Amino acid sequence: MSKLLDRLSDATRSGVYRAARADDIADAVRGSGIALADIDVSKGDVLEAFARALAFPDWFGRNWDALEDCLGDLSWRKADGHVLLIAGFEAVPRDELGVLREVLASSAEFWAGRGRPFFAVFVDPRATLTLPHLYREK
Repeated sequence: MSKLLDRLSDATRSGVYRAARADDIADAVRGSGIALADIDVSKGDVLEAFARALAFPDWFGRNWDALEDCLGDLSWRKADGHVLLIAGFEAVPRDELGVLREVLASSAEFWAGRGRPFFAVFVDPRATLTLPHLYREK
């Protein structure tokens, strides 16, 4: 098992991070029990991007509380853990991005408390976000 997969399998390290590249993360979880979701929020509708990428159920209310509810359920995605790769965040208004980060952090805390890994990783090649790095890049 790679060091990155070890990290992504550790529920105690669940959280919101940044990484310069998505491909290393995708490679690390391939063939594991961890579900990967690519979420492109560049089109402006963050809630719809999450709903599409994670195949939210019809009851998703398309608001921040409903996003947190769905991220705290994910029963329709059979997996040992979840990694969300979020691209295109530069197009999201700052206040909306702040709310999204709060919802993701709350969801990571929820899943960590249940012993299941949950990682939200912003693909940030220019390191513009004030988030911890997911891993040391080569």
